[in-house]
Amino acid sequence: MLPGHSATASGHRGGSRRSQVTLIRDHQACIPLTRILGDGDIVVLLTPVVPPVKSDVGNGNDPFEPFGRALASRHPWIRHVPYTSRNGLTSTHVGFIKRAKTVIFVISGLPSAGQSSQVEIGLMARMVGEERPQIIVACQSVHDLGLLEANFPTIVQLPGYAPSDLQAAAAVLFGETTATGSTGLDVQSLMIEPKFWPPENWDGLNVAPVHDLWNQCLPEQFHLEKFPLQSLLQRDGYAMHFIVRLPENREVVGFCATYTTFVDREGERLIGSLAMIIVKPAYRRRGIGLSLYEHALKQLKRIRGVDRIQLGSTFPRLLSGIPAASASESWFRRRGWQMDGQAPGRGQDICDWILKIDDWPSGGLSASAGLTFRQGTFDDFTLIADFIEKESTRKDHTGWYDQYMNLANDGRINDIVLGLEHSEIIASALIYTPNEASSLAQDLPWARTIGSDVGGVACICIADGNPAMTTSKDTIMIRLLDACITILKEQGMRRVFLDAVKGGYEGFQSMGFQKWAIYRDLWQKI
Repeated sequence: MLPGHSATASGHRGGSRRSQVTLIRDHQACIPLTRILGDGDIVVLLTPVVPPVKSDVGNGNDPFEPFGRALASRHPWIRHVPYTSRNGLTSTHVGFIKRAKTVIFVISGLPSAGQSSQVEIGLMARMVGEERPQIIVACQSVHDLGLLEANFPTIVQLPGYAPSDLQAAAAVLFGETTATGSTGLDVQSLMIEPKFWPPENWDGLNVAPVHDLWNQCLPEQFHLEKFPLQSLLQRDGYAMHFIVRLPENREVVGFCATYTTFVDREGERLIGSLAMIIVKPAYRRRGIGLSLYEHALKQLKRIRGVDRIQLGSTFPRLLSGIPAASASESWFRRRGWQMDGQAPGRGQDICDWILKIDDWPSGGLSASAGLTFRQGTFDDFTLIADFIEKESTRKDHTGWYDQYMNLANDGRINDIVLGLEHSEIIASALIYTPNEASSLAQDLPWARTIGSDVGGVACICIADGNPAMTTSKDTIMIRLLDACITILKEQGMRRVFLDAVKGGYEGFQSMGFQKWAIYRDLWQKI
């Protein structure tokens, strides 16, 4: 079946009702499924929990049961697992996806107010599935859903999710119908010619429309309450944000957040952070995101001292980069951002991690001669400042020096945990709890969104190239984390959030950490 063409299929084998199914694209060449499936290969069917279509209101069944049955009649190894917009992907879904040969993900429509986008849940399913083929079955216009710009390689469009539509889709997926081409969907006809939309400076006075847009566009794990979002966005002096409104009713349909952050102690060099671009799904592919992007870049480059632009933000932390395996990847590639991972700033993974403290193997850690860990004191101030300045500059940790100094200047120097070999600082980290008023806790929102029992560890710094060090960096990292976790546990925390870490996947997983989010680290010099 050719992308952009449609097929008509009977509503059931031998039936007379006919329904149009359109293959928008199939970059994976996985349709028909008989091409890639063998006996025993599991196909996971993920469908949303939604009300039935009107004609089936009285039966109370899952409206996607006919789809599961139709697929299973052709391939017995179908595993039908519903998902909800509220809970998104759970460990149950992840387990099924990891055992599957292929994933079929159904999107029924746009989210209602307060719901997560099924498109974003589909992107998360694709990330979990890694290299497994994933087929998106859209039960609504792909244009209305914003799917044409999403990074899904195979998309099938249905007119709805009536049983006849779903049975027709099953026939197409297994190659029992062929493209007619005569009534096919012209994908180009769905696209509205992009144009320039003049961005406006956002004054920050009315956060409600931006808050609604934020929670509509981002996966549920990144949803924020109104006041925390307002606190993150309203940073006088180093935040500039922009919006795009519809001319006819002034509705906010696009938002872009930017910040500037000092790179060095002298305050002469700055990094410009293009922290977030979001566009209401129904208005994507019209040039709104591009208009915000180009305007924001122009404004950041005008600021004296800015010599680098990054995607994502440092402090305050919205996202550490663009979410991995999201539609944003291909969008930014088309704007010249390299993501080959071959050099700093070119798409290396950054991870946020979560740990249940009860899973931390603290009892098995052995002491190292001459190595001690403790909270900082004011007598350590000068040594801490020198250590962080040197190491953060060496490792290009933008904004870290300011975070350490802010805690010290706020009288919270005991939130700095130090590792010392004899009397020399060789490692450090910052800790915080979600209900604190510390500047760090206010800049890093995700621990408190996860739960009130989640403490945080951030800005982990371990000395490089110190000939006096006699202990391996891995040992120092484990012992430093153990000290941080012990302190947070004493403060009543039951889980620990580890923010924006590069590398060390196997090590963190072996110690009980689970990945919470993955981002691409992207920046360019200007």
